[in-house]
Amino acid sequence: MYALALLVVALIALAVLACLPLSARLDRCATRVAMALFGRGARSRQTRDAEHANALEAAHYTQSYAAYASRTYLFDAALGGVAGLAAGALTPAALTEVRVLATPAGVAVPVLGAWLLLLVSVLVALLAGTLVGLLTHQVRWWMPGYRAGERGRSIDATIRRNVAFMFALSRSGMTLTKILRILADNRRVYGETAAEFDVAVRDVDLFGVDLVTALHRTARRTPSEDLQEFAENLTSVLQSGQNLSDFLRHEYEQYEEAAQSEQDRFVDLLATLAEAYVTLFVAGPLFLITILVVIGLVLGGTLTFLRVFAYVVVPLATVGFLVYLDSLSADTAIPGGSTAELGPGRAQFVGSGSRADGNADARTDGGSVAAANRYRLAAATRARPFRRALANPVGTLLRDPVRVLAVTVPVAVLYVGVRWTLALLGSHLTLASLGSLEGQQRLLSALDGPLVQATLLVLGSFAVVWEVRRRRDDAVERAIPDLLDRLASTNEAGMQVVDSLERVVDTDLGALDRELDRTWTDVLWGAHVERALSRLESRVRTPTVTRVVTLATNAMEATNDLGPVLRIAADEARANLRLKRDRRDELLTYVVVVYVAFCVFLGIIVALDVIFVPAIPTASQVGTAAGGAVGSIGQITASQKSAYTLLFFHTALVQAVCSGAVAGQMGDGDIRSGAKHAFALLLIAYAVFLVFG
Repeated sequence: MYALALLVVALIALAVLACLPLSARLDRCATRVAMALFGRGARSRQTRDAEHANALEAAHYTQSYAAYASRTYLFDAALGGVAGLAAGALTPAALTEVRVLATPAGVAVPVLGAWLLLLVSVLVALLAGTLVGLLTHQVRWWMPGYRAGERGRSIDATIRRNVAFMFALSRSGMTLTKILRILADNRRVYGETAAEFDVAVRDVDLFGVDLVTALHRTARRTPSEDLQEFAENLTSVLQSGQNLSDFLRHEYEQYEEAAQSEQDRFVDLLATLAEAYVTLFVAGPLFLITILVVIGLVLGGTLTFLRVFAYVVVPLATVGFLVYLDSLSADTAIPGGSTAELGPGRAQFVGSGSRADGNADARTDGGSVAAANRYRLAAATRARPFRRALANPVGTLLRDPVRVLAVTVPVAVLYVGVRWTLALLGSHLTLASLGSLEGQQRLLSALDGPLVQATLLVLGSFAVVWEVRRRRDDAVERAIPDLLDRLASTNEAGMQVVDSLERVVDTDLGALDRELDRTWTDVLWGAHVERALSRLESRVRTPTVTRVVTLATNAMEATNDLGPVLRIAADEARANLRLKRDRRDELLTYVVVVYVAFCVFLGIIVALDVIFVPAIPTASQVGTAAGGAVGSIGQITASQKSAYTLLFFHTALVQAVCSGAVAGQMGDGDIRSGAKHAFALLLIAYAVFLVFG
């Protein structure tokens, strides 16, 4: 009874802790309790624990050191107490179970008295609570450092395009404070580097700190050594009165050279990882499977291990390898699609119940509340995305290829369900037959075909939509440098922005022609150029176009002489394209290596299935006269041989999907690009086994 009460208390406490992230009010209450209990001790430790305090600042935690440390102590005590209560409550039952299990084996386990059992339970509870509390403490203080390191890598990956943006705007005559403010307003476009400058801008705007001091704080706080060096050099330039544009140009050129060197090192690292993948994840499993199959067919006992290896170990190891590859790749995608949000001149609809003009009840000229009209407007606003999707389904899928899964996955699930139902009804399998190896083989053989076909449908449809979208984006980004060069040339010749845009629209820019025509139509219908360009960005939604539009629209507010600004943007876009093309060309070799390695893997697996396994005699073929000792070749049965054959088939399918995902991550730096490789390899494996298996 007491054990049950302790378990209930532990579960309630654990549920309260789990609900903290879900309720802001409950989370604030936890912070108040933690500060009341541990706040004084946490404040006294801040000066002695500078490492953790700096990690909290570098990770941009919203909590102060005292609040975070107090919550850490509270969580240590709470989780340690929960673990201790649970361990103490379960100890008597565990000892009883041990005694029950040991009795048939003839092992004598003494029966503990009530007081001795209580003492053992208390000791176990103290030990479990202490271990869990220490583990919680270590994890809580490890997280800020980990997040700071992730932010530092993101800053290093985005600092080059931030410096290019600053250099371009400085050529328009804009002050550094305004440049940093624009960067802070567009942090979704320019990443974590802009987030660091956002804090500096808030120091200036909210606390009245001068810009030099704010940049000094940025250099002290940032987890990136590159940004720290840049901020320190920038403060030196401001204090010495040097030319800001010359300094930014020099920094931009240095980052360009560093980017090329970094890409060369990255390609070399990926080459090493590709060889390691082929050795560890293709050749290694193949060698291990071959050895274990030979042992299993001769002596038996390896089928279970091979199943665990094929169904669990290989997929989990591949997932870990993919996560590591993804952590190495610089993320250039813009989260959330379009990053302009409410750009210059973009209208904002006010929904039902909002206070756009300070009056909650918008009234008609007759004086009555138009509630019905507001409800209709709100319903129409909510239904607008669905109407657009139905009116242009192809465009909707191309804007977000993941949406194709909303169609193909239900279809695939329905197809698999129908096929499985028909197969089970036609096979006349019973629960008793599933206990035998032969029954399990019949069940798996009836189910794997529809599952593979459904997987091919999902992968193939997504691969087609994703590749169309990616190729369209690549074509658009290839046209960006030419567009910027032509706009810069016409502007340098004395034309205004509108006249330059009109002249460029009549030229051939490939994938951008249709979108530029629509942009020019917006201008002809009375839209400002900034608003027309923002609409262009919303339609195209590629990282390069977003950065170019952000740069151009902000530069237009500072000067009419956009030629130098557009030249810098064109050079940066061209450099990005060159780096991307060089990387893709270099890594194409290793994608081919993955394909070749898989084909070798598939060939040997098929050879084992078609040649080696049928050559092993079964017990009925050898007969009892050939030696009936356990472990001889003659002990293998036909159902066991079928089990190995089915395992070969499934192993090839798993390896096909894993190799395809790795090929996509290596070749394009995006696992979504692996859908086409996974589809191709899975189709090859399925077709080969249909023909030869």
